[in-house]
Amino acid sequence: MRMPTKQQIRYQWERGGPVITWALIVACTAVWLVEVLAGFISPALQQWLIVRGMAAPATMIVEPWTIVTSMFLHAPNSILHILFNMIALYSVGPMLERMMGHWRFLGLYMISGLGGSLGLMVWALLAPGGQGWASAAYGASGALFGLFAALLVVYRRIGADIRSMLVWMAVNFALPFVVGGVAWQAHVGGFVVGGLLTWLLVAGLKPWRGKSLVWRMQVYGWSVVVLVVALMLLCNTANPYGWLH
Repeated sequence: MRMPTKQQIRYQWERGGPVITWALIVACTAVWLVEVLAGFISPALQQWLIVRGMAAPATMIVEPWTIVTSMFLHAPNSILHILFNMIALYSVGPMLERMMGHWRFLGLYMISGLGGSLGLMVWALLAPGGQGWASAAYGASGALFGLFAALLVVYRRIGADIRSMLVWMAVNFALPFVVGGVAWQAHVGGFVVGGLLTWLLVAGLKPWRGKSLVWRMQVYGWSVVVLVVALMLLCNTANPYGWLH
């Protein structure tokens, strides 16, 4: 398989092709390959990469970069985690990217991933015995569920039949209760935040509906980011491990 040239990438970019979708797939796959290679070099190195990159409620506020790095990590001991997530990204990414534009699609993806981390923090706050604070997660699922919610909101807005999509999403939400080790909290957080942002973009406040999509994404996008970060900080006030480690 030949790598696309600069001219081909520019052509796809100018015509609304799924450039960001493919860039995310390449980035996630490259990080996964680094994890696998690290395991061959030294299992300790592989473990260090994962531990330092995963999102953990107990340390998320003092290590905020893990909110981003965790979105690109996947389980190195199985190809299924990365494979299923990248297939899901390819199935919904191109359509949303064409509708929203490249940078706005990337913004939705990253903000949904932030919502996934918020889901972990909220569960840490509510989980009995404080067990949620000792948990950690990684993977693109939080961001992906935000994309699923976005597609659901758009389809509902235009009056499309969403019954099959609802069944498919119900299966994905039920999966963590059948298969262990799945961070359902991140799924819920990403879904809620991604759905909220998309609803604001397609409906939102009535006086702002006539504004451009670029303007609405900037205003609503940053507003959602501020709201999510504020909620994370609020949850962290109950962190039994404190602010510093």
